[in-house]
Amino acid sequence: MARLLAEDVNLALKRVRVEVRLALSFSDEDKVGTIQPHDDALVIMLRIGGYDVKRVMVDQGSGAEVMFPDLYKGLNLKLEDLTAYDSPLISFDGKVVIPKGQTRLPIQARSEVVEVNFIVVDAYSPYTAIVGRP
Repeated sequence: MARLLAEDVNLALKRVRVEVRLALSFSDEDKVGTIQPHDDALVIMLRIGGYDVKRVMVDQGSGAEVMFPDLYKGLNLKLEDLTAYDSPLISFDGKVVIPKGQTRLPIQARSEVVEVNFIVVDAYSPYTAIVGRP
């Protein structure tokens, strides 16, 4: 009976699916050289469309992924690569920005790859892209 119970438990364990969500986290070693507490922007490098892209800002408050001209040109995107995107955006300084369109590209962070719709804008930014975080 005990053996039968153990086999039932093993079968049940094999059927359970566990969803593992990767988290972006930092250790105390990562704080070395920073002044705490801080509210600095999180700027990272991501692999976008098969290229390592520097100066990507992670904005927890962003409702959209945005691509700026440097990245658009660097990826050799053309107007034909864009689909229509009609809704205007509001920039950090409160100005209305009319998007050129949008494009869907893969983003890779470590082994995780996801397809993301980027809204392409022709506006100045110190960043190459902005990605939101749910």
